[in-house]
Amino acid sequence: MHSPLLATSPNNPAILIAAISGRSLAAAARRAGFRPLVADLFNDADTLALAERALKLSGSLQSGIDEERITRALAELAGDDQPVAVIYGSGFERRPEMIEAISCQFQIAGNTAKTVRLVKDPAGLARLCSELLIPHPDIRFDAPEHPQDWLTKLAGGAGGSHVKPANGNASGYEHYFQRFIPGRNLSALFLADRQEAHIVGFSRQWSSPSEHTPFRYGGAVRLRRYDKNKAARIEEWLTALTKRTNLAGLNSADFIDGDAGLHLIEINPRPGATLDIFDSDQTPLLREHLRAVMGSNVTLPAYRGSTASAIAYTAKAISAFPKIDWPALTADHQMSGTTLEAGDPVCTVFATAPSAAAAMRAVKSRVKELAVNWRGDFP
Repeated sequence: MHSPLLATSPNNPAILIAAISGRSLAAAARRAGFRPLVADLFNDADTLALAERALKLSGSLQSGIDEERITRALAELAGDDQPVAVIYGSGFERRPEMIEAISCQFQIAGNTAKTVRLVKDPAGLARLCSELLIPHPDIRFDAPEHPQDWLTKLAGGAGGSHVKPANGNASGYEHYFQRFIPGRNLSALFLADRQEAHIVGFSRQWSSPSEHTPFRYGGAVRLRRYDKNKAARIEEWLTALTKRTNLAGLNSADFIDGDAGLHLIEINPRPGATLDIFDSDQTPLLREHLRAVMGSNVTLPAYRGSTASAIAYTAKAISAFPKIDWPALTADHQMSGTTLEAGDPVCTVFATAPSAAAAMRAVKSRVKELAVNWRGDFP
């Protein structure tokens, strides 16, 4: 993406969004002054309300987006509009060839397939971290001797559901083992311009465990402050990785902060789950994402207080989801009448507070309060 699109595009231009779930990107696009054209797996009510046009992609949460039809779907969605670019969200890390296919037809505002391959290949990232002296957990592809010290992960997986304790078996297709590092998780949202990384802010995430997914993503809270020395070190590491891999736009990096110091766990090379809690009306992050992709100077938002978001899941299967009068500070609502499996997401819940601890408590409390709406027996 080399042309100065922000300077030459018309007011309120169209932008294509492709993701497993496109609602948060659509909301961010509206804040940044774009007309979102959204292709995702859900087309929930919130996404339809935000999108200028929306199209439901083929695929599933388990199998991902149907790569055979993605470019045709985006071309159909674009219609006679001339979208300034395609911004992709979750669903592309495991299949970077989809990014290549899309880039033959549209401008991509984000990382190239080559960059995604570099940072999402477990062995490749481990080698890079070793060369750049960035602490990173050991990885291996054969069964470890002491499995209790290891996790098994899916290469390119997202959302935490693919992470499980190692059980001593071989890693299997596309899976690998990563040594477990005790400590607190930390995520850094950053803007990259292929040369430098600029940290937008830090968040802490938590899990919402289920029987088969002990590390399933539960939610995240934006931190009001973080140790300045550690923050500077993280920015140096991310700048070094940016130079080596050509990272561009909004990305996030997950760390473990423990007694053994900071360890980089993984890079997510696209706008991710924490976009909602960092996006700002004063400094819309999707506009800064485009500036970073083009190599222009970026502006970092200033924040007050803290915001948290959490996913509410259903613990049991529901044959027909009830009609709910959804309160404010919720999104990604399941539609009434929908059939849900146990463990399916029901909605996203938000809370704001003066401190991160208070915001996290508030959002978890709101999830519990809301859950009474779908815990009972429904006709």
